[in-house]
Formats: sequence, C-alpha cells, structure tokens
Amino acid sequence: SMMGCNRTLMNKHKPWIETSYHGVITENTDVVLLDPPLVALDKDAPVPYAGEICAFNIQGLESPFEAVVLNGTSGEGQLRARGLVDCESQKEYTFIIQAHDCGSGPGGAEGKKSHKAAVHIQVNDVNEFAPVFRESEYRAAVTEGKIYDNILQVEATDQDCSPQYSQICNYQITSARTPFAIDRNGNIRNTEKLSYDRQQQYEIQVTAWDCGQKRALRSVSVRIDVKPVCKPGWQGWNKRVDYEPGTGSKQLFPKMHLETCGGPLSSARTTVELQTGHIGKGCDRETYSEKSLQKLCGASSGSTDLLPAPSAATNWTASLVTDSGRDSELIFTFDGRQAAKIPDWVVPQNLTDHFTIATWMKHGPSHGLRAEKETLLCNSDKTEMNRHHYSLYVHNCRLVFLLRRDFTQVDTFRPAEFHWKLEQICDKEWHYYVINVEFPVVTLYVDGVTYDPYLVTDDWPIHPSQIDVQLTVGACWQGGEVKKPRFTQYFRGSLAGLTIRPGKIESQKVISCLQACKEGLDINSLESLDKSIKFHFNPAQSILVMEGEDLENMNAAVRKVSYINSRQFPTPGARRLRISTSVQCFGEDTCITIPDIDAVVMVLQPSEPRITISGAERLTRPESDFGAAGGIALFQDLHIISTVTRADNKVGSKNSDPPENVLEEIIHNLDYCDILVLGEELGPEEESLQVRRGALLGKHLDATNSTSGMSVYGVDSMSSYEQVIRQVRYYHRRPAHLTERRFRLTCSELNGRYTSNELNLEVSAPEGSRVQRLNSSDVYTPLMFPCAATVVIVMCIAALVVVVVLGIYRIHLTHQQEIRLEETAKEAGTSWDDSALTITVNPMEVREEEPLSNEDEDEEDEEEDDEITSAESDYSEEEVDIQLPKVERQSRKGQNWDKARISY
Repeated sequence: SMMGCNRTLMNKHKPWIETSYHGVITENTDVVLLDPPLVALDKDAPVPYAGEICAFNIQGLESPFEAVVLNGTSGEGQLRARGLVDCESQKEYTFIIQAHDCGSGPGGAEGKKSHKAAVHIQVNDVNEFAPVFRESEYRAAVTEGKIYDNILQVEATDQDCSPQYSQICNYQITSARTPFAIDRNGNIRNTEKLSYDRQQQYEIQVTAWDCGQKRALRSVSVRIDVKPVCKPGWQGWNKRVDYEPGTGSKQLFPKMHLETCGGPLSSARTTVELQTGHIGKGCDRETYSEKSLQKLCGASSGSTDLLPAPSAATNWTASLVTDSGRDSELIFTFDGRQAAKIPDWVVPQNLTDHFTIATWMKHGPSHGLRAEKETLLCNSDKTEMNRHHYSLYVHNCRLVFLLRRDFTQVDTFRPAEFHWKLEQICDKEWHYYVINVEFPVVTLYVDGVTYDPYLVTDDWPIHPSQIDVQLTVGACWQGGEVKKPRFTQYFRGSLAGLTIRPGKIESQKVISCLQACKEGLDINSLESLDKSIKFHFNPAQSILVMEGEDLENMNAAVRKVSYINSRQFPTPGARRLRISTSVQCFGEDTCITIPDIDAVVMVLQPSEPRITISGAERLTRPESDFGAAGGIALFQDLHIISTVTRADNKVGSKNSDPPENVLEEIIHNLDYCDILVLGEELGPEEESLQVRRGALLGKHLDATNSTSGMSVYGVDSMSSYEQVIRQVRYYHRRPAHLTERRFRLTCSELNGRYTSNELNLEVSAPEGSRVQRLNSSDVYTPLMFPCAATVVIVMCIAALVVVVVLGIYRIHLTHQQEIRLEETAKEAGTSWDDSALTITVNPMEVREEEPLSNEDEDEEDEEEDDEITSAESDYSEEEVDIQLPKVERQSRKGQNWDKARISY
C-alpha cells in the first residue's frame, strides 16, 4: 500500500529534448551529425530508472534512420542510417523523434515520453557521377566562307545531386589543330573561314567536366559538314566516262541534276555536244577511205578524187600541206598560200547539166575588213582570157557556186551564181558539203540537210572559144590579162575528200550515208521521256538540244543522254563533250547563269583483230596452162580468217587463277587486199593479172591493176574477198620465157590499221613441159624471125593479118555474146555494177595449135558468160580492147611497190 504509493510518485517528470534538430549525413556513410546534439534530460534523477533514458523513438517507419541511446544516465543519443543513404534518390528527410525514460521499475513500466521534436536531415553529396553527353553524336552544316557566332551547342549532364557536383563547369575540344572553339556553355563556333574545296567535313571530339573536376568518361563526336556556297549548276557528273567498244549505248550522266539555289525557273534548255571534229574529219571517219565509203554507201561510180594522197602518179598534191592525224585519212590544210593545178588527164571532161561536187570542209571566219573570195575549186581559162567557167568559193561566211556555161544557142540570161549563207561555213568544225547540179537547179547539202540558195544571180552565158581551161584547188588560176599568170583568191581552211562526179547526182540517201556518224549521242529509252520535254538532234547526232519547263523532268531527260558507237573497232581516244544550259526565270530581270560543263568520253582500246591469210606457197603448172585462155588461178585454196584474243574469266575458278587467254574467231570486213609482183614488174606486152568482171558482181568490191600488181578494194566481208581473190588469174603470152614469178598477198582492215600477214607465192613451170614444145607452131614465132627476104616479109605480114583477123573475129563473137547477155539481164531486171574496171580482151590471145574450133567456142562461151557487164555492151567494137588504167611505170630498180600507185 505504502510502497505502491511511493512507486507511483517515483517517476514524476517526462524527459526533455530540444524542439527541433538539424542533421547532415554524407551519402554512403551511416552517421548523422545533429545540431544541436541529441541529449534527453530527466528531472527525476537520481531516482533509478525514472531519471534514465531508455530509448529514442522515431515515428515514420519508412524513414531509413534509427536513434540509439549511447548513455542512459547522461541521456546522450545518436542518429544513424539503417542502410546506405543515396542523395540521388532523396536529398533530405524530416521525421519526429521522442525520448522515453526507463519508467519506475526495472521492467520499464509506467515510463514517460518527451514531447515530439522535428528532425530535419540533409544528405551530403559525393561526386560519384561523371558528366554524360545528351546525344551520342552531334551533326551540323555550315556554308563555306562565313564566321559563325554559334554553329551548334553540345550539352552534358551529371546525375550527382548537388549543384557543385552536378553542374558542368567546362567543355573542351580534344582534337588537335581544328578551326573550331567551344565555350563553357558548349557552344561551338569556327575560328576561321572554311573552304569546301579544301575540306568538306570535319570531325572533332569534345569532352566535359563537372564543377568537382570530374571528367566525362566518353568524349562525344561532332561532325561539321562544309557546304559550298550555293552555285547554280550541274551536280553529280563525272569528268571522264569510259566506253568499252561493242557495248552499245552508255548513259553519260546517270546521276546528274541541276542545282538552281532555290531560283524559281520557268524553263530550261540544255545542249549536249559531242565534239568529234578532231578525229580525222569527225565521226571516226578515218575508219574507211572516202573511196571505200562511197562504195559502202552505194554512191555511183566514176567520181574523180581531186585531192588524193600524193604519189608518183598523183603528184599534184605533193606541194600541199597535209595533216594526217593518227590513223586518219588525208586532210589538206590551206593557209592562203598553197594551191594545186589538176592535170588535164584527171579533169572530168564531160560535165553536162548534171554533176555533183562533194567535199569535207573546215573553215573559220575570214580576217580583215574587206575579205577576199576564198576559192575551193575553180575552172578558169588557162591563157589569154580570165573567165571563170565554174567555181566554188567562200566569201564572208557565204558559200557561192558559180556556173557559167557556153551556150551556142541564142544568148539569154541564165542562172550563174548561187549563194548560201550558213553558220557552218565559219564555225571551225568539219562539215560535209555536197553540191548537186541539175541545171538550172542547184541544191546544197550540208551534213545531209538540204539548203536552197537564198540568192541566184543571172548572167549572160560565156561565148564558146578554143581556149584551154585550167582546174585548180585552193585558189583560182589567173591565166590571161595579167603580166605573169598566177594563182589568186587563195583558200584558208582544211579540205578532204574533194570529188567531182559527172553525169549523175547523188540521192539524199547516199549523201546522208556518206556523212553519217557511226558514233553519236542517243537517248536511252526514248519512250520513258516525259512528253513535256522537247528534243532535237542534228543530222550527225553529235548535238542534242532538250527543252522543258519542269526542272525534275529536265533532270530525268539529261540523265538519259547516252553515247553510242556502232563501230566494231572504233578509234580509241577521247571525244570531248560540252553541255551548255540556259534558263528562264519567272518575271525576273536577272536570271541565274549555269556554267558550261566540259567532260570527255574515253573510247577504250578495242580487242585488236589478227587477220591471217593462208594458202599454197608454191604453184607448179605446165607451161601450156599459163598461155591458155584464162591463165592460171593463183590463190585457189586461199583462206582468210580473223581472230581476237580475249581474257576468259572462267566462272567458279579460284580467284588466284589468272584469266586464260582464249582465241576467238570473229567476222568483220576488210577494205583492201593487194597482190604485189615481187622482183621484175610484169611485162605489159606478155603478162597480166586478171579477174573476171563477174567475180565482182553483187559485191561492194572493185579492182585496179598495173604492172606492179593488182588491188581489190571496197568494204566487204572476208568471204567476199576470198571468193574474188581465188579467181585472180595470172596470164603469160609466152610461157617459154617464164622462169619463175613471185607474188605477195596482204589484206587490210580499217584503212590499214589492222594488216594481215604476208602470203608469198612462187609460180613456175616444170622443166619437162618445155621439151615437149619443140616445133609447136607458136603463133608469135614469125615475129621473132629476121624477115630477110621479101617473101619472108610477105609471110610475116600474112601471119600478122591472120592473127589480127582471128582477134577481130573473136571480138565480134564476144560482142555478140555481150548483146545476148545484156538482153537476158534486162529481162531478168538485174542492175549490174558498171564500175570503172573494164575487161582486157587481147586479140593476140589465141590457142597455139589450131584455130578456134566449135568446141573451143563453147568453152569460151561458158567462161565468159559472167564476164560481160552491161557497161561493156555500150562500147563500140574498137573499144573492147581497153586496157585497165595503167599507172606510170617506175624504173626497174624501184622494186618496192608504191601502195599509192593503185588508183584508189
């Protein structure tokens, strides 16, 4: 009773603590530093239990702290973290704390609690995080030539919770020697003007520090593109386009587009020009000679070449300046000082009301104010007078053709001068000019396009006179009315392939073919071209003009422009390309100008063909065969093949294996085969090479021969050449004199660019065949006896008469056959080639033993059936024995056979 009362009074007072506490804890440690310190006081002291502090209680179970009593008597306590505290997840905590005394007895019964005090704890930061950049990489673009205040800003962040450790205090560019700087806020600027040509892209590394000097673990990459100042023009094209021969059409600018720098366009016009003028006469023309081309294009024969390659026979061009570029056919350059007189025997005499003059010409503007006439071709009086009968000249970029005819009829005014004014005459490029005269109409073709004269002047005709005329090239001959005859009105420019063709004018088709290009521009997939694009090619397909209003359609159209070369073996080398563009803008006075583009198509070296001719190299025939009607066939077993070596990359082979070279036979055309006589030239009296006219029928081939050999020419297949040359025969009128003859055959393609091997052939008659010939009645023997006595002379003459009569009889027979043959040909409607080659029919060519028997006649019939052409049936009887045109014979010493002596 008493005791219980006392006990109740023993714990009179509650513990006392401060009303609020402030604490600090560093993250990742467990001790809280409190201010003021945690101490609980109790006035019940020194009473046991009641005056002691037993516990501090924290209210709020989620709080990660606990309070412990360090000393119950003094009331000291401590605040600790129950686990690791992380500033980044929570920076501060607030909770309630109460102190408990130990109560009145050992069990802590009837203990008292202090009032509630607020505790506010701040978590102190540790610099545990490094800065990290927001982006994995940064990109920006600048225009060249400007200094920027700020190109772009990089930004790093730091996950630390305190301002000191989470703020970024510094950025730095770590790449060496870059024209950029960065400030403390991450702004990058350039320190100098950048140039697109010098460097199109920069890549720099940037790092960052927080304010606790912790550096970013990873730098960031910053890419800065330098854009060129927007210049209007074509973009996305290559300066050089390689062209592999035989691959057809190749797009030139597959990725090209026009940059207009935002300028609004209303229309654009683009001209693509393939400049082939530097190659021969343009368009890879050196591939075939003018003569072969005319044959290829089906031009009528009988044209006279006024500018042939100089040679012993054609020496009038020897004094002219030639410019035969690599591979190219001959080009003659006139600088206003050279001219050539055409020999009378070359000049076509029968120019009637129909004839054609054709030439390639390259000519620039004339110098000086009063430009002189510049003469290409002039036919004027040789002496006494100074009249121009016909001439072709250039005057102030006009082409003038003068034609003054002498008319025996009544004098009337007639067309005499025809004028054309054309840009082409002075544009310093090669053009093909053809003047077709069908008096009184004269038509000019330039590159296959027809032009009528803009002016025709009439004049009185020239009075007929007996004065000889002189034909000249490159100037006019002033023969009369001057103290000293001289050239005048010189030409300045280049000419090639100048021909006159009497009696026949060329068709438009032939003229187009003669100047047609085997290489040119093309549009890849025409049908896919937008309908709004207008386009136009020049006849040679070397210039293409495209026009359109929509820029995208225009870009698409230009991407389709292609180069094409249909030659099997084109001349390798560069073809220049120029693209010029003009644009119209909407309602603007000043519009952008688009710079021209110069590019080049590089035609690569084609696989070179190797032409191989094979056949017998020795030929032994009995003597009688040589004198027989047709002589002997020299190359009966001739074979001509052509091969190229190609690298064969076998499919599936190991990469280490080199490609095997494979010989592949190819088919292509030849353009001449020459049979040369080695050693002494042929004796024109007794020896000849002949080919039957019929052998050439239906082929693009022609033949000429001389005492030095025979040339078969024209662009035709190897098999055509094979067929014709197998029929070339060697004839010897006096086989007894034949010891041995040697011939050499060579063939060529592309004007001599590819030449075959040489096939040498030895021809002989065996000794034995001569012995049997004793006392054979050789028709010619009488000519060899000394006719001493009159009787003998009479016999000689008689023998001659017999020979002549027999010859004439045979001619008569032949002529009858010709007429028969021509009639059958007319019935069959065959049109035969009446080229210049005529057949040699020799009245002396008679069998040795007996006069012509019926049997022989039949044989002759069969043999000569093919030989006669419609051309020959026009000749009168005396003319049948026309020899093939002979070329002047050189001295016997000059055995090396001059190629040019064959009249091409």
